[in-house]
Formats: sequence, structure tokens, C-alpha cells
Amino acid sequence: MPLPIYLDHHATTPTDRRVLAAMRPFFEDRFGNPHSVEHVYGWEAELAVAMARGEIAMLIAAEPAEIIFTSGATEANNLAILGAVRAAPASRRHLIISAVEHPCVREAAELATREGARVTTLPVDRTGRVEPDALRAALADDTLLVSVMAANHEIGTIQPLAELGAITRAHGALFHVDAAQALSTQAIDVNQIQADLMSLSAHKIYGPKGVGALWRRRDVKLVPLFGGGGQEQGLRPGTLPVPLIIGFATAATIAREERTEDAQRLAGLREHLLRALQNAAPDLRVHGGIEHRLPHNLNFAFPGVAAQDLLWQVREQISLSSGSACSSATVEPSRVLLALGLDETQALEALRIGLGRFTSEADIDAAADALLQAHSAIRSARA
Repeated sequence: MPLPIYLDHHATTPTDRRVLAAMRPFFEDRFGNPHSVEHVYGWEAELAVAMARGEIAMLIAAEPAEIIFTSGATEANNLAILGAVRAAPASRRHLIISAVEHPCVREAAELATREGARVTTLPVDRTGRVEPDALRAALADDTLLVSVMAANHEIGTIQPLAELGAITRAHGALFHVDAAQALSTQAIDVNQIQADLMSLSAHKIYGPKGVGALWRRRDVKLVPLFGGGGQEQGLRPGTLPVPLIIGFATAATIAREERTEDAQRLAGLREHLLRALQNAAPDLRVHGGIEHRLPHNLNFAFPGVAAQDLLWQVREQISLSSGSACSSATVEPSRVLLALGLDETQALEALRIGLGRFTSEADIDAAADALLQAHSAIRSARA
């Protein structure tokens, strides 16, 4: 039986074959530890990491020395938020996050409250965007850091980073951006958006799992999350995973060179899918706006049909996600969708589709057919 069509690229992306090819030598003959400074194996690995750091920095128009390697964006987000709080005086520990941040940002901020921080959560509009005036109103004398993601992992909303960054910089606070979801299709310049910290992830841009980075502007003070050998400027100890870093850098280079073309193609596929669904189901509900949205994202619902019922019906044809978080015995509505103003029932009807670099038009046609057939079967069974 063939595998289902994969339409969950916000969860993870397949590793590009060009990335795999670049990584392989560093698993085999070029296996040295970059911290071994006394022989050629270490020197070769050290040089490879240095070059990779430069390639990743170019993705966001940063300086190579400002890239701190981590295990992924979750660790980078924690290092940015908790590291900044722990480095700040007790008189300046106010954090501002948006209502649609990734759970790891929300939970890092919650952990910071146990260390004396206070947190303000910014509301969003019906499209999921933070209003600049809401940020201005939330800033206070003790505000240390503002954290707003570049693009949302559920509804694809792209935030007005340049405006939010300018407001934050003018106030004298740090601006942190979780850019994990954006960089496969969006060009982000850390200087243009006046950011101070940015979290990156390799496996969201067709690189390997297990590696990411925190970009830190040179003058930003952080305290490490744990101790060790002092690697990564003393902020992230441990032996660097050279093959993963090489894969990350290769994925970053490909993204930088191909993201404009990828974005145009994916936007066309997304519109093709949306038209097919709306033509057959005019009451289809789209969550979030279309104008400021990642080109490969679609979050929608067939009113009156639970997402879990649809997922079960199409499980052999398509792999995609619902707008809910499943635990051992309960299904909870997405916090992101509730922040848009949806009620719990509506949120539990939501489906998230994430298109990708290798998604074809034939995939889109097959996915639309499977979804519409499932929708019709569920409605008929209830009639």
C-alpha cells in the first residue's frame, strides 16, 4: 500500500536529498570532533562548522559569530527567554508574548514567572496578527523582552515584524522572534526588523531533526540553561553535532536560493486546493487571513464536521493535522484558534494543511477528492 500524501509540513519537512548528500561524509570519513584542536580530524570539522555557521547566518542577514547552535527552536526559544530573564536585574523582568505563540514560548514565559518575571499576553485580531497599538499599550518601564513569532504554525499568519521591532527598540526592550515556520518561504533580515534574538530550526526547512540555532545580537546578555564545556560562547555547552550542522547549513543555502520560487508555486497550489474545496462546499470556513499568510498554509473547517472524524476517514489517503491538541484521554481546542475568536466547537472542526517543496498538483487534486468524499460520507451518515 502506498504511503498517504504528506500535507503536514508545519510539523516537519522531509530532508532534502541534497542535504542528505552533504551530511553523509561527516558521518563517515570526516567524523572529527570540532573541539579537538590537536589534529587534522578536529581541524577539518572545526572549519566545516565555521563555514556552516556563515551559511546559516546569511539566511537571516546576520553575522556568523552571532549564531549559537542548539538542538532546535524549542531550546533556542527557552535560551532566549529564560537566558534573558536570568541575566536581567530583578527590576526589569516583564515579558510580553503574543496569544498565538508556540507552546514552548508560552511555557518558557511561564517558567520565568517562577523566577520573578511577570508576563503580558497580547491579543490578536481575527486574522491572528498582533496590533502595534496593543504592543505600545503593553510596554512598561520594566519590560525586558517582547517575543512574537514570525509566522504561525497553525494558521500561517505572518506578523508585522518590522513595525513591532521598531516599537520594541524605541522602548529599549529586547525583541525576540521565533522564525522556525517562516524561513522556508520568507526572507527575513534581522536588521530590518530590529530584532535582538531569533530562533531557527533545521527540520522546518528540509534539514535534519535535532539541530537549530539561536541568533543573538552581540550585545545581548544571556545566562546559559545548563553547564558544561563552555562551547558556543559558553551559552550552549556540549560537542557540536557536525553532520547535523552541515545539513542545517545546506538546507539554509537551498532555502535562501529557492524560497521565492517555492513560495510562488506553493501559493498557487494552495489556491488551487482552496478553490476545489470551496466549489464543492461553499460553507467552508477559512481560519485566519489570506493576505498576510504563509503560502503553503491552509487552516479550514467544514462547519458541523469534527476534524477527528475527517482525519479518521482520510487516514489512508492523506496525512494532515487537526486544530486540536490530543492527550491521553481528551481532545482540547487549539489556543491559537480560540485566540481568533472561534468557540470550542469551531476550533475542534479545524484542519491544518501544510504544503511542501515536493507537493505536486496531482497530490492536491487527490487530497481535495479525499477530503470532499469524506465530508460527503460523514454528512450522508447523519442524514
